[in-house]
Amino acid sequence: MGTIESTVSTILLDRVAEWLTNSSLAGDDLESIVRGFCERVAAAGLPIVRVHLTFSMLHPLYDALSFTWRRASGVTIEGFRHTAAGQKPDRFLQSPYYYLLDNNLQHIRRRIPADGPAEFPVFVDLRQERITDYLAFVQPFGDGSVQGMMGSWSTDSHAGFSDDMIDALLRMQNHLAVAAKMAVLGKLANNMLTTYLGGDAGKRVLNGQIRRGDGETIRAALVMGDMRQSTMYAEKEGRQAYIDTLNQFFDAIAAPFNRNGGEILSFLGDGFLAVYPCGRHKDPSKIACEAALSAVHQAQARVAELNRERLDAGLSKVSYGIGLHVGNVMFGNVGLKDRLTFSAFGSAVNEVQRLQALTKKYSSEVVASQAFAGYCGGEWRTLGEEKLRGIRQKVTILQPHVPAPVPHVEEKFREVAPTGLSEAEQVILLHRDARKQANKPTVEKFVQ
Repeated sequence: MGTIESTVSTILLDRVAEWLTNSSLAGDDLESIVRGFCERVAAAGLPIVRVHLTFSMLHPLYDALSFTWRRASGVTIEGFRHTAAGQKPDRFLQSPYYYLLDNNLQHIRRRIPADGPAEFPVFVDLRQERITDYLAFVQPFGDGSVQGMMGSWSTDSHAGFSDDMIDALLRMQNHLAVAAKMAVLGKLANNMLTTYLGGDAGKRVLNGQIRRGDGETIRAALVMGDMRQSTMYAEKEGRQAYIDTLNQFFDAIAAPFNRNGGEILSFLGDGFLAVYPCGRHKDPSKIACEAALSAVHQAQARVAELNRERLDAGLSKVSYGIGLHVGNVMFGNVGLKDRLTFSAFGSAVNEVQRLQALTKKYSSEVVASQAFAGYCGGEWRTLGEEKLRGIRQKVTILQPHVPAPVPHVEEKFREVAPTGLSEAEQVILLHRDARKQANKPTVEKFVQ
């Protein structure tokens, strides 16, 4: 534990503020900003040994991003996905952050004695790090904003935080909030585009491919999947149960196509389109088609596992059809002048959609064109020849031989909630509880 009170350098703190401004202009990511800020503030003479910062995020999959900086070990990061509503951990309700929100406060400062009763459970953990003084805060990103920053500063100095130190922290907190807001907005744009468009398409849009008609022609292995009897599920199970079933289906069948060179380009109702971009020569096409077929086998095993679990739960099985093809597709922006979509389109996309529909006729889960099967090699069964709309000659339809049974599914197709909650998880659950229990302007403008 420190015994000498540090002297704060105003000149160095001004340099930290200048560094934050330059980092924002350079578009630095949130992790770089948090790490660089904490190191520089400590170097300026503030005796901080622990900084915890949590940023609420507008993200389709995640609620928040949390950073914990320690002088001895640097930065650790936690992100957590949306959780089911109704979770209210007791530890959370007894946290300093909840106290801030529930009482419409911006700051709370507490000295932490070495022994005796702890006002908040987290103080027991902080004692183990020899923390003596603790300052927590709420920092909205402007009126009406649904994003914001919450955090705490901690020191192990015997004297704790002096008034000058607290003044310096509050001043630097505002500069950090501005830089963090810029980084969060940049992260938000990337999150949204990646989640809704996919990784590669999102990068293309972020890199400026945003005008109607922007795009290119690429060669790709194509996968079109579709859930069968979705209308029956919707009528039989009801809206929410059907949506849950559809999400289970997508988790099981679609995830393998979103890795190993593949990308889910779009979800079409109860189906999806995946692409495996490749070069125009034989070897790249062979690699792409083999990767797509491998993903098909994984998807079949995962759906089989899903159906076993559904049957055990007294639910009906889900069935599906998958079409496989390879060809040239146009990849880019189409739509209205002020409402665009980024997708693949062209004759090859139409053909794989019609191939997928033929799984009903041939009572096969998977069918492929001769072009696709030819690149994959292996054993295939010829189902017949079909005249696809828009194609002059008939197309040979094939079915892959069923692979050897998969002894186990390496990845669970549904996310399993962690048994413990990170500080970031607790903060967002805190926000939800505070919003339900209090109708206070400061809380409402901050919480998500």
